[in-house]
Amino acid sequence: MSAEKTRCPWCGTDPLYVAYHDREWGVPVHDDTRLFEKICLEGFQSGLSWLTILRKREDFRRVFEGFDFEKVAAFGEQDVDRLLGDASIVRHRGKIESTINNARRACEMVEMEGSLDKFIWRYRPDPKTRPKELTWDALRTITTCPESIALSKELKKRGWTFVGPTTMYAFMQGVGLVNDHLDECFVRRKLRRR
Repeated sequence: MSAEKTRCPWCGTDPLYVAYHDREWGVPVHDDTRLFEKICLEGFQSGLSWLTILRKREDFRRVFEGFDFEKVAAFGEQDVDRLLGDASIVRHRGKIESTINNARRACEMVEMEGSLDKFIWRYRPDPKTRPKELTWDALRTITTCPESIALSKELKKRGWTFVGPTTMYAFMQGVGLVNDHLDECFVRRKLRRR
């Protein structure tokens, strides 16, 4: 493998995972719908591999109205039953109900804060507080940060569910609040140039 295509080892060789690593993971996201989607999918991922969620992502988008949180907020018990019967997604009552609950909380947040983007990006860690060297061994020890703990606490206070500190740290990695690509990863260098 050439030096310019050295990747973080977690993505392995699965083409879907490699594409996610190369094009999405760590790239800053400011779209409210995509931010909501990522929070929900991180909740669904809890206890599973991210690759499992990626393989089902298009089905999740289909059944949750593209993660349009205003539409999902209107879901009721019939929708929960419908989703529990859909084998194309992760059928977990708590996570499905959490997505609907969080859609309602997202609507409230937009009303209060102006956007999810405005609220969430307040929790971006100061780059000076991040590790000086990001090796695979170092990355594997980082599961939270003070900001993911604070974000989790505030979301829970506002009624969100499945938003623990570790889940929120994974969310922060995914939407670019932190750049946790390893030092030798070609994507890390690309993101630094942005």
